[in-house]
Amino acid sequence: MGAADLVPGVSGGTVALVLGIYRRLITAIRCGAGALASLVRFDGSEFIRRMTEVEWRFFIPLLVGIGLAVVSLSHLIESLLESQPVRMAGLFFGLVAGSIVVAWRLVDRRDMLRLTILAAAAVATFILLGFGAGPVAAPAWWMYIGAGALAICAMILPGISGSFLLLMVGMYTAVLGAVNDRDLVAIGLVAFGAVVGLAAFSTLLNALLDRYQDEVMAALVGLMAGSLRVLWPWPEGTEGTTLGSPSTDAVWPVVLAVAGAAVVLVVARREEAIAHRVDDAADEAAEVAP
Repeated sequence: MGAADLVPGVSGGTVALVLGIYRRLITAIRCGAGALASLVRFDGSEFIRRMTEVEWRFFIPLLVGIGLAVVSLSHLIESLLESQPVRMAGLFFGLVAGSIVVAWRLVDRRDMLRLTILAAAAVATFILLGFGAGPVAAPAWWMYIGAGALAICAMILPGISGSFLLLMVGMYTAVLGAVNDRDLVAIGLVAFGAVVGLAAFSTLLNALLDRYQDEVMAALVGLMAGSLRVLWPWPEGTEGTTLGSPSTDAVWPVVLAVAGAAVVLVVARREEAIAHRVDDAADEAAEVAP
């Protein structure tokens, strides 16, 4: 997930979806964000209760893995994106395309309604990613809060990049400048927006998954399909959303795309096999138990 979040147009939520941990991730985030919101309200008892609900044995290793990936791979991925933008875009395109196939398998009822939801989400995402606003000059304080909420919510949605959404609304330069300039007020507003947005959005998403799992999953698959616009290798890799035809460097991006999709499908198949073995073992233990 950490490696995916380093790539423009790719979300760590996509990786979580493929590996079958997306629902646990949303639940853990909802509990953790709710605890932080309680702390902001100075409600100590509610904060403690919320913290005990977090699945720490799952969440802590996940955060450690994300952090290690960001620290160890950020320079390598940045270097490859600069030196081989078209080929790297081809690889990422294949990874996301394979993830779409895997995620669609998670939809139990693949009927016309879910196909319509998928298509609508894909078209809307594809169109929206083609727009971009210029940098906002001297943004108001509430715009920093909105930017934090928007970016953090995008990070847990498969197929949506938080940094790319900030570029779309013109707040990427302002937020990045606040971090580089150590503007603690602006950073605090962004962090506050992230906490509030994550608490509200994770709660909403968790409730929707409880009641409308197939519909939500179909919409998430649509988001991933529409986001392929950002990863189309030509003409400029992941540097924009202008679509073009293959250039002279066409073979390797296609080869890497196929390889990326194959890797995702193999990993997903392995995860399914492990899950089946665990379920079979649990069933056998239940039969033996008195």
